Amino acid sequence: MANIPMQKVLSAGYDGEENKSYTPALMSLAVLYFMMGLLTCLNDTLVPFFKKGFNLSYSESSLVQFYFFLTYAIMSIPAGKIVERIGYKNGMVLGFSVAALGAALFFPASLMHQYYLFLAALFVLAIGIVLLQVAANPYITILGPAKTASSRLTLIQGIGSLGTTVAPVFGAYFILSRLEDNASSDAVRYPYIGIALVLLVIAMAVYNMSLPNLRAETGEKDKSMSIAGIMKFRNLKYGVAGIFFYVGAEVSIGTFLTNYIADNLQIEEAAANGYVSFYWAGMMLGRFLGSVLLKHISPSKVLSSCAILAIALILISINTSGLVSVWTMILVGLCNSVMFAIIFSLAVEGLKEYTTMGSGILSAAIAGGAIISYTQGYLIDHYSWVIAFMLPALCYGYIVFYGINGHKPGN
Repeated sequence: MANIPMQKVLSAGYDGEENKSYTPALMSLAVLYFMMGLLTCLNDTLVPFFKKGFNLSYSESSLVQFYFFLTYAIMSIPAGKIVERIGYKNGMVLGFSVAALGAALFFPASLMHQYYLFLAALFVLAIGIVLLQVAANPYITILGPAKTASSRLTLIQGIGSLGTTVAPVFGAYFILSRLEDNASSDAVRYPYIGIALVLLVIAMAVYNMSLPNLRAETGEKDKSMSIAGIMKFRNLKYGVAGIFFYVGAEVSIGTFLTNYIADNLQIEEAAANGYVSFYWAGMMLGRFLGSVLLKHISPSKVLSSCAILAIALILISINTSGLVSVWTMILVGLCNSVMFAIIFSLAVEGLKEYTTMGSGILSAAIAGGAIISYTQGYLIDHYSWVIAFMLPALCYGYIVFYGINGHKPGN
């Protein structure tokens, strides 16, 4: 699951109660990340569902991810300005509310059975997700020492990975199991109405919670520095490409994994989708392990090692068949687990007062999930699975470079 990078924040305490426990804030973050993971990874179920339900090509079905992740490039900076105006807590409430609206729009889309209406609903839902991330991620910076921020972000993302692990099982049971019932797009109607109601309940609960008062830490130079100027930071410049290619690889593999497994094992999509939960479970396990390992091992070494292993697993998968092919591709999820947090941490290292601006640029790079997944769909349509999966392998190749050399700051 892609996450908008954190910006530096200052804490004003719990409405004057400086010694109040951080437990409520941690619990709210856990629930928030769980729901973000669930909603984001349900797209992996929607892709094969819409492909069959609307008779789409792989590239056409990948528009689910294209419009969802394109939102990060369009809305990251506006969302930051909205949250800056209304505050982080209200930003979380607004994010849940907008996401609920997007989920509710699945109801009229299913009644009219129009693919473009589902894409519009997903775009609205994604706006809510972006608002949630912009509003919620800053809390992580104050819930512990700054020097362990990378480890802490990995740990919180691990909690969010519970949602990504549950999503394929939820989707297989409630959505893909009805592919053979000629139910058209009706199968998504009630699951997403239920999701919309849950999101509204969470929005009301967050509104009534007592959370820390936070504000963004900014400086005069942060406002005057141009994008061209800040991109002169070598580690940031190459880090933007690193986020683009990492998110693209992660999303593209998850997007087509159900169909890939179904073709390899000659099983139905509903059964194949159950395997996808192991892909995301690997990320969850890796993030918990990474939160410990990153305290003792150089992040750059961990990053390059994970990327090399991911390439090896993809190459084994596309050159074998059956369960070996399936499980080696699933294990790429374990390699993905710590990549985002490490790339982000290395990219903003040394930016100081320009960290907020750098984070905004890194946020836009999450759009790699849109571009890479669509491109892989095109390759599947016109060539083969083997050729198509060389694309994420190349993405990991760039990450190897970033871990070895690209993260080093210039003069």
